[in-house]
Amino acid sequence: MNWNSNLINNLEWADKIINIEGKQKVAAEIAAKVKDGDIIGVGSGSTSYLALVAIAQRVKDEKLNVKAIPTSVELSMFCSKLGLPITTLYEHKPDWLFDGADEVDPDKSLIKGRGGAMFKEKLLISSSEVSYIIVDESKMVDKLGSKFPVPIEVFPQALPYVEKELKSLGATEIAIRPAKGKDGPIISENGNLVLDCKFDEIGKSFERDIKSITGVIESGLFIGFDVNIIMASNS
Repeated sequence: MNWNSNLINNLEWADKIINIEGKQKVAAEIAAKVKDGDIIGVGSGSTSYLALVAIAQRVKDEKLNVKAIPTSVELSMFCSKLGLPITTLYEHKPDWLFDGADEVDPDKSLIKGRGGAMFKEKLLISSSEVSYIIVDESKMVDKLGSKFPVPIEVFPQALPYVEKELKSLGATEIAIRPAKGKDGPIISENGNLVLDCKFDEIGKSFERDIKSITGVIESGLFIGFDVNIIMASNS
């Protein structure tokens, strides 16, 4: 029996999408890469949402057999609304994925995780043959940490220990990310807290160094991954 939910069917993207024209052009470019039989990793954020809409339309028009592995609850719900079948990493390895980023440096290292889904995003990038990262010019930086702190997902009871260890790595500011629309901190999809952590300098070993702290689930540093950067024009 088909389950028809008005809540899902009436779902809309919550925030205003900045630079929507440029993002829609890139969304069409991403949708054009879809082939019949593809397993596609779907990142978080507004650009990923627009690409998902374009992909779903192509799948519908051309009757393609495509499955998605979303990184977040909201994109999973949009897959359901758009009629795009969902699978998991238990069952399939992604052929490719698309996602956004908060910062990209000249070496194509990234800061991600303003949406709080860096663990699943990193898992998908690590699992995928090809990764497309969609950004506009505002996300390009000379060095990581220029505009945004590093998001770090932390097991709640490890908070005091993780704070001490991050300070020993040179953290200049550490803040628990507050939620919007609820009292208290944001809770990740894994039931953890998210810290936003500023460093004056982010070394090449920082991704490994932060991850090695007991209680850290994942960080938003993506250093040394083989990614393809696709630019969404601001004009």
